[in-house]
Amino acid sequence: MKGFLVTGTDTGVGKTLVSAALIHGYAVRGERVAGLKPVVSGAVDGVWEDVEILRQASIPPRSREECNLYAFPAAVAPHWAARQAGLQIDLDAILRFLEEQAAGVERVIVEGAGGFLVPLGNGQSFADLAIALQLPVLLVVDLRLGAINHALLSAEAILRRGLPWGGWVGNHASPQPVAAGTLEGLQESLPGPCLGVLPYRAAPCPQALSQYLRIPASP
Repeated sequence: MKGFLVTGTDTGVGKTLVSAALIHGYAVRGERVAGLKPVVSGAVDGVWEDVEILRQASIPPRSREECNLYAFPAAVAPHWAARQAGLQIDLDAILRFLEEQAAGVERVIVEGAGGFLVPLGNGQSFADLAIALQLPVLLVVDLRLGAINHALLSAEAILRRGLPWGGWVGNHASPQPVAAGTLEGLQESLPGPCLGVLPYRAAPCPQALSQYLRIPASP
């Protein structure tokens, strides 16, 4: 299995946007790419927007069931959403799902939910999924005040587990100006590579924003 596990410094930082932009970048190279979000919570009118974006961005496009395994309506942490639904998230089931969906494509872009240590239940978190997958972990950083601390804590958690580091992407998730020195501080403090910095767009288009990313070569 080749690709990335995309995580973020928080929820709502642009993981789905970066994931879809990566998919487009690899598709331009002629690769078949699966965008996968195995666990999602928070539906609007019965639709999970992140899943819709990833499944439609995939080459070839996928059904919702081919993009997502666990979907919960409540916009709360996945382990709590599962508990409210009377379910348990099974890490082994997620791994089987990802292996099945990786068949027939050159690359997978697997998006987490929330940040790197968001719990899945039963004492497990997305960090355990990352350890099991051993895909390079790509960190999406929301460029706002406090980003340096959040990014460094996330990077430390990833690297302390001996996981392959895929680099980071800065994202202007808000139209508010970035605090002076934030981007420079991240560039000085985070391990490279920085795969790009995405500008703010009120209606972001992953295909258009992919031009701001440096798409890594295989593996």
